[in-house]
Amino acid sequence: MKKIVVIGSSNTDMVIKADRLPVPGETIIGGQFMMNPGGKGANQAVAVARMGGIVSFITKTGNDLFGKQSIELYNTEGIGTDYVFSDMRAPSGVALISVDTFGENCILVAPGANATLSVNDIEKARKEIESADLLLMQLEIPMKTVEYATQIAVAKGVKVILNPAPAQALPGELLKNLYIITPNKSEAELLTGIKVTDWSSARNAADIISQGVNTVIITLGSQGALVKEGDSFYEIAAEKVTAVDTTAAGDTFCGALCVGLSEGMTVVEAVKLACKAAAITVTRMGAQSSIPYRKEIL
Repeated sequence: MKKIVVIGSSNTDMVIKADRLPVPGETIIGGQFMMNPGGKGANQAVAVARMGGIVSFITKTGNDLFGKQSIELYNTEGIGTDYVFSDMRAPSGVALISVDTFGENCILVAPGANATLSVNDIEKARKEIESADLLLMQLEIPMKTVEYATQIAVAKGVKVILNPAPAQALPGELLKNLYIITPNKSEAELLTGIKVTDWSSARNAADIISQGVNTVIITLGSQGALVKEGDSFYEIAAEKVTAVDTTAAGDTFCGALCVGLSEGMTVVEAVKLACKAAAITVTRMGAQSSIPYRKEIL
């Protein structure tokens, strides 16, 4: 089995579920509160571990209670934590999440130590990255850090998968070095200027993104995922489920995708596995608490 390294954010999610999301200046009473470990990087590392992949996680937390709790949790999941760095000044990352009855969410993030995960930290973890088969990253850490890790990986033939979330413009040089990019509808729109609403608009967006990256996977929520590999398109339908909370669905998708690829699946086979895993995630509340185990898919 091949080794996966995830580099990214570690947060504690504070979630309130209410009938609807508040408008500016409004207070809504009657929500349910829960606190969960989260952060896109951490969610993806947990998804890899629960899907049966071999994974180590490179991240930065604060030297505080949230940071110490996070490391304990990663160890419990069987995630390698040798390169979880601690920042003596910045606090651990925190996300405030509101979720409505339709499972839609809005999120406010204070990145804390995630914003200080530096090129120097990545250099300390160089051997770990070079020993991987796949490197999975997102954009809740500094872009310079993502670019530097990509350079290390590509120089050693490690395949880099980028989940370009939260959405932002990407340097052309970074795109050229990616094996796979996995934007959702809104991220694909930001990268291309095309509003993605269906398979046809997703194909148009994938055409533009693929000028830099060979394999583009656009996730379309309840519709499924569009794969563009070389010149070929594949439409992978989603499982039909009732969504209660979409938090971490994209992260579960990315983690499961990497595990499928690490087991020798084709990209399309790995996307089918990822769609099944993400479908289970949206039927449950929370971020990491909603990520399924491999046996649930079988």
